[in-house]
Amino acid sequence: MSEPQRELSEPAIWTWPIVLGVLTAVGLVAALFSEGGFGDMLAGLCLWVPALVGIWYGWLRRRRAN
Repeated sequence: MSEPQRELSEPAIWTWPIVLGVLTAVGLVAALFSEGGFGDMLAGLCLWVPALVGIWYGWLRRRRAN
């Protein structure tokens, strides 16, 4: 039998999606307005983090569970 799922509070549900959305927005704005150097590195980092999280939860984690 499976355990009953516990209810999460709203901050627990929305914290990480908001963080990933802000990172994506910062990365897109940095990529749009940067002229090289730090702005490009910031854009790359801010856009890679949500991509890696998506790969982890969408593909690698599912594969590990099977």
